[in-house]
Amino acid sequence: MNGIAGKTAIVTGASRGIGYAIAERLIAEGANVVITARKEETLAEATRALGDRARYVAGRADDADHQDEVLARAIDEFGSADYLVNNTGINPAYGPLMDIDPGVARKIMDVNVIAALSWVQKARAAWHGEHGGAIVNVASIAGVRPAPGIAMYGVSKAALIHLTEELAVELGPKTRVNAVAPAIVKTEFAKALYEGREEKVAAPYALKRLGVPSDIGGVVAFLLSDDAGWMTGQTVTVDGGVLLGGGI
Repeated sequence: MNGIAGKTAIVTGASRGIGYAIAERLIAEGANVVITARKEETLAEATRALGDRARYVAGRADDADHQDEVLARAIDEFGSADYLVNNTGINPAYGPLMDIDPGVARKIMDVNVIAALSWVQKARAAWHGEHGGAIVNVASIAGVRPAPGIAMYGVSKAALIHLTEELAVELGPKTRVNAVAPAIVKTEFAKALYEGREEKVAAPYALKRLGVPSDIGGVVAFLLSDDAGWMTGQTVTVDGGVLLGGGI
């Protein structure tokens, strides 16, 4: 992909799953990466697997000091902080909105939306304001259609999609901001949605399979690359065709 080689990307929530696949693809395209997550041991293992052009910083995605540390590490180690991928997301509550504890709802919004905004603000202050760059927010098709059972998660991802559009207007023309909205991807995070019944869950998908992390990694790499240089404020649905039949 054009323009990725030699750039530096920060990918949050990247010790495994979709975040790791994004980092892996960006490295394959010639980028440097700094990955983040809460657990240092799994981050260190992931970084060893990614190779010499990867670094890590452990911490909470919604911790402002952690965000500053990550940006400083990227610039100190690799000389830039061109790309930001807001991949961190939580979903600690299943069930209807009428049953959710308001404190849990606030936490979901804090991590899935407010933290993403904070990362963008800090990236702009540290690098993008002067040099420009590209940002991708990892949303979900739960933010596009109602998602019974994971409703509050869906509300947060709908907010993230709209945040993407607002940021694209504010940060252009120097910085492009796009999003991806995956359907069910086979990760530890999503296991409760398909484990033990994968064939049944995949039946409504036009492609008759669930996603794998690399399906998302390639699309994110494209959106960051110069090949998507005239795209901003867009949300790309990566869903194996499940929305074609009205499913989710």
